[in-house]
Amino acid sequence: MLKKSPFPGMDPYLEGNLWPDVHHQLASVIVELIAPQIAPNYVARVDAYTVEDRRPAAGLNIIYPDVAVLYKNELKEPTETYERSISEISKPSYEIPAVFRIKIPFVEIRDRASNKLITAIEILSPVNKRRPGLDEYLQKRQDLHKAGVHLLEIDLLRRGKRVIQPAPKTHYLFDLWRAKSDHISVWTNLVQENLPVLPVPLANDDPDARLPIKTALDKIYERGLYNLSIDYTQAPPAPKFSAEEQQWMQALLQQVLL
Repeated sequence: MLKKSPFPGMDPYLEGNLWPDVHHQLASVIVELIAPQIAPNYVARVDAYTVEDRRPAAGLNIIYPDVAVLYKNELKEPTETYERSISEISKPSYEIPAVFRIKIPFVEIRDRASNKLITAIEILSPVNKRRPGLDEYLQKRQDLHKAGVHLLEIDLLRRGKRVIQPAPKTHYLFDLWRAKSDHISVWTNLVQENLPVLPVPLANDDPDARLPIKTALDKIYERGLYNLSIDYTQAPPAPKFSAEEQQWMQALLQQVLL
């Protein structure tokens, strides 16, 4: 039985209906990996913010509740026509678009003495990568930068619009916007490649902490028993890989499945 993903880097099979759990577990493991490095002057915590999603169907393979339907009860006289119709399913008076409130976890690093926010680590969600959620998220990252907060972004989803523009041609993307800097450091990553070890900046002249993304993913894969929910004989979630990438993937998985 697989304990670790067969992929050298990000497992694209985690981008589907497992993603909400992957997102939450990944935030917790990031704290687990970083906290010992930054103690005792800093603390790492998981926090969450709430966004509204009016386009749940756009989140491919992400499970949301069904569309809400409102019914309006009307009193009717027990006429022959009415009695004949009670065996039929009533039509709703009207329908309204459902608004889903989604909690998105993120990691924050704070100065232990002052409780000042030093660094935010954002793991991008599908709602962050399509409008209107994209516009709200872009405003949030600008607000963090103006407040002098370092921002490390982790984008492990191939679908959706990149927050970094112009978007590089890559499967996965990581970027760091240091406080008071006009430049953003960007790491591109293909599904065939190993994942990077990312710097996590702190305050003053304190050295960066290290975040090994692959180590974090391996931990949550094993703890979450994701192998029980993944069928590697099927194609991974959309978007579709190129023919060359699919051939590489099939060869990799055949070695594991034999």
